[in-house]
Amino acid sequence: MNQTITGFSEQHSVPVVVESFRSTPDDRLRTILASLVTHLHGFVRDIEPTDTEWQQAIDFLTQVGQRCDDTRQEFVLLSDVLGVSMLIDAINNRRSTTATETTVLGPFHMVESPRRPLGADISSDHDGVPCVFSGRVFSSNGTPLPGAEVDVWQANGSGFYDVQQPDIQPERNLRGLFTTDSHGRFWLQTVVPSFYPIPHDGPVGALLKATGRHPNRPAHIHVIAAADGHATLTTHVFIEGSPYLDSDTVFGVKESLIRPVTMVDDPALAAHHRVPNPFQLLEFDIVLDRRQAPR
Repeated sequence: MNQTITGFSEQHSVPVVVESFRSTPDDRLRTILASLVTHLHGFVRDIEPTDTEWQQAIDFLTQVGQRCDDTRQEFVLLSDVLGVSMLIDAINNRRSTTATETTVLGPFHMVESPRRPLGADISSDHDGVPCVFSGRVFSSNGTPLPGAEVDVWQANGSGFYDVQQPDIQPERNLRGLFTTDSHGRFWLQTVVPSFYPIPHDGPVGALLKATGRHPNRPAHIHVIAAADGHATLTTHVFIEGSPYLDSDTVFGVKESLIRPVTMVDDPALAAHHRVPNPFQLLEFDIVLDRRQAPR
């Protein structure tokens, strides 16, 4: 009877396991698995977990998976609070200095935003201080981009997204997909969002509590901007003066993305936006990079 000798040992675990993936037909997958094994085994050697600690880790990851459903992605939350989401964002968005900076997608882009006309009010529950959100979309060479798509979604004035309160908020509340006009402009009515905690009633929340970290994010509006011939941009506009700008639990704040909400006294502009004068205004121009070849 022939017996295969693996040669597995504490000292030689990496080459043995990497060799087991040698016949993987996809070169990229083979490279990823080799790096994963190398770093994961190095991590285990570094901390030398006990059997109990290993089982606790397995149980934690199991609980993370069990909390994922159609409206909640606990693994995205885990990636966010460990800073992995922002690191991947940074690696995949090395762009020109003129382009708007990117940040994380977040776990609440769970449904498609309804297409709305310019100037529409995306707040159905009117929970929050009314404001106008407007801006222009430009190419990195300074040319306005008519026909660009601007997808926005946000929490309400109480700090909740529609998918978190399906029995309270109207469906697809505070979501909208807009197309810029012939000058690259977009504008809409909404409410000033509140800061809020990420969902912390699950295993990721337990991790934050065990490490003395808070679960809060500063107030922001999510934006995805896209235009033909340009790299799609995923970002936020953060509200100036919001709590937690200096300690966002998912590390998503960038100084260039912070904007004030200002009180504007301009009857003509108020009439254009179909809001009472004076009114609150949040302005955020977006610059897109001309399309780069994918890695």
